[in-house]
Amino acid sequence: MKHPDDDNELFNRLEAEMTADTGPDSGGEVVDLDKARSAREQSADASAPTRDGKSADSPGHESGEESADPTRRVMVDQSAPVVAGPGYLGRLAAARRRDVVPLWLRSVAELKTASAWVARHYTHAAAYHALRSPVYAARLTVQAPTGLARFVGGSMRWVADREGEPVRLAAVRREDAAEYLKLSRQRDGRVRLRTLVAVLAMFVGIGAALAIYVLAPDWLQVLSVSALVLALGYNGRKADAPLIHRAVELPKATKLTSDIVLRALGSLGIPAINQVQGKGRDGFEFTAPITRDGPGWRAEGNLPYGVTVTDIIERRERLASGLRRPLGCVWPEAVPDEHTGHLVLWVGDQDLSKAKKPAWPLAKTGTVDLFKPVAYGTDQRGRWVEVTLMYIAGVIGAIPRMGKTFLLRLLLLIAALDPRAELHTYDMKGTGDLDPVGDAVSHRHAAGDDAEFIQYALADWRALREELRRRTKVIRSLPRDICPESKVTSQLADKRSLGLHPIVVGVDECQVLFEHPEHGKEFEEIATDLVKRGPATGIVMLLATQRPDAKSLPTGISANASARWCLKVMGQTENDMVLGTSSYKRGVRATMFAWGDKGIHYFMGEGADARIVYGTFVDAPSAAAIAARARTLREKAGLLSGYALGETPEAVTGPAYDLLADVAAVVPEKEERVWNERIAARLADLRPDVYGGWKGENVTSALKPHGIRTRDVAGTTDDGTRTTRRGIARADLTKAIAERNQKPSAA
Repeated sequence: MKHPDDDNELFNRLEAEMTADTGPDSGGEVVDLDKARSAREQSADASAPTRDGKSADSPGHESGEESADPTRRVMVDQSAPVVAGPGYLGRLAAARRRDVVPLWLRSVAELKTASAWVARHYTHAAAYHALRSPVYAARLTVQAPTGLARFVGGSMRWVADREGEPVRLAAVRREDAAEYLKLSRQRDGRVRLRTLVAVLAMFVGIGAALAIYVLAPDWLQVLSVSALVLALGYNGRKADAPLIHRAVELPKATKLTSDIVLRALGSLGIPAINQVQGKGRDGFEFTAPITRDGPGWRAEGNLPYGVTVTDIIERRERLASGLRRPLGCVWPEAVPDEHTGHLVLWVGDQDLSKAKKPAWPLAKTGTVDLFKPVAYGTDQRGRWVEVTLMYIAGVIGAIPRMGKTFLLRLLLLIAALDPRAELHTYDMKGTGDLDPVGDAVSHRHAAGDDAEFIQYALADWRALREELRRRTKVIRSLPRDICPESKVTSQLADKRSLGLHPIVVGVDECQVLFEHPEHGKEFEEIATDLVKRGPATGIVMLLATQRPDAKSLPTGISANASARWCLKVMGQTENDMVLGTSSYKRGVRATMFAWGDKGIHYFMGEGADARIVYGTFVDAPSAAAIAARARTLREKAGLLSGYALGETPEAVTGPAYDLLADVAAVVPEKEERVWNERIAARLADLRPDVYGGWKGENVTSALKPHGIRTRDVAGTTDDGTRTTRRGIARADLTKAIAERNQKPSAA
């Protein structure tokens, strides 16, 4: 059995050991860090080998000799001279100066818009209350007796000094006779003075009333009685029944404060921010005060090291929850000129998709010069965003039902309001969304993916390619003083004799054309050529698709589009196909748009970085009205043409021909292989109006959709030289014709 003294002995021994460890001789000491670092540095210098292999403390080493050995150990916390940063002038040169005059005050358009909003607000309030003024007067008249009773009762209580009665009663309860007598004398003096004042006021009031009744004109008597009744009615109002209601219900948006921003950032679950805030620091460095910016608040600052704005954008929904604001009110964004951790957070008063938008300037009146910027939508702050449709090729991408077609129709309406513009509109979805524009003003228009419409579009696009070639020759032939930049200008577009008017091609669901099994390659080739060379010649192509991938939106087109509109998409690939490679990594993410953000998109163009824009919503009746106005402008100018005048598709398809049959006609059976350039020359002789100007590469492109591939063909030139050039085998041609005619035996 264990004896209790064993435990006592164990505890005594432990206590003795602890006492020895904490004795005076073994106690802790305060270390001077600077001295310790100096000693450590000297030790390192002494033990480090020199260039001759000797250490610093060896006899052959001089103390003043400096080591150049790259492997020499250097302490990272050594007390070396601190490298000075930029001087005062350098810091001033790199400083970012804030605007002296706010942007909204420097912008005439924004100032006009803000002034109009304020004027409409107070005009509405004045009209609202003016219409209800008889009701207000009736209510005050009904409340006048109550107001009179309150006035008389209040006057009598004032004269009788009723407000001092509780104090006097308190003295009575305490049985303090001296204080009660003092208070009574004070009350008597007040009552005498107030009675005198009340009597004088009564006589003055009665005298003034008699004077007005006897001497004043009728209008002044009515005015005086009305004012008295209204004053008594106002005095008789009930606290729980306000007389005048609000004409405008202003949104109750919470003011954005630093505490709210820090709380929201801390709720995102980003480790770097949480670690900093866990140590008692903010986790966000505000570089400017939180200020009002349009209809919302703007906060700007630096995130912790290693945290980027992209990390915040990815968690936009959680950020909105942390701010306790609707998702459509919260818009984090990066600053292109700053580092990737510099965040600008704009929090609107209202959801962007629900906030009231200013009236579109072109909705009722106005014309357009396509060579100048035109407002087409607003940003989060309600400021107009402009687009210049000339010298661009544009791509619009989105998932279905997000407003892609409406945005394309809006841009086509803008083009229609320039009477010089020639519109070619194609609604490959076939629902008629572009019919308001097509029926009114389009030179060429089709809706649907039927075979006849595909042929119609193909013939038109071939004609556009020939028009592109004609325009390049015209521009090249113009004198430098007339066309100094070798591109179409507004002045050149006005000269009808040159035929350099703007041409705008708009295609909805363009993937229908590019994925066509027979003509898709040719559509792609023509579109790529128009996208690359068309803008300088005045030809603008706008392509919209709900499937922004490499197949429905070929890379040669998407890579050369200078204007991009991206509504909500589902993934990174679609995002970068529309907005450009690496846009997703840079934080430009159309995936963050919610399902309710219809019409909201990223816009890249006009020489600026990606901006969030809410395109102006124009419904079908409004679109028809604007298109009718555009038609009237064309009729007055004598510029209405093509489909809008009633031309049928057959009128523009040109002469009917069969490419394979024509090639077979110019390549005899005995010629097993032939160069493409010779086929082009023979086709030009056969049908000059169709194949005029064709070269070998045109034949290659035209035959590719039919499955006829080119190969190296040996032959003899006109001067007898043997050489190898690109050509085709006639067997491939006959096979393609047989497969098309579904007669395999003919091959």
